[in-house]
Amino acid sequence: MTSKFTELAIDCADPNGLARFWCAVLDYDVQDEDDGIVAIGPPTVLDATNHPGPVPPTLTFARVPEGKTSKNRLHLDVNPTDREQDEEVRRLLDLGARHADVGQTGDESWVTLADPEGNEFCVLASRRP
Repeated sequence: MTSKFTELAIDCADPNGLARFWCAVLDYDVQDEDDGIVAIGPPTVLDATNHPGPVPPTLTFARVPEGKTSKNRLHLDVNPTDREQDEEVRRLLDLGARHADVGQTGDESWVTLADPEGNEFCVLASRRP
């Protein structure tokens, strides 16, 4: 048996605000809230222990006192599912994302954005269900 990727922990200043942003991006729901920690996940929660295939990961936002200081070493990539990349980028910008410069050349097929707390993520060109 191997391990499954089931959760990504994200340090932040405003767990509730960042959780709301990512719920809107991913069509996730808040699954748990506790003092300074908010967990979000897909509306239908799968039991990772009895599910043989991929399990959509939970994102957990935890309040920390220090701010982000440099480019993320790990980031999320998202795929539009029901619209083209440029339409999805506009939607995410309307939600509070902003363009991020991490040294792109301009020839990339993805668009690099940052969430409201500056965490970089990429919007890929291909649509996937």
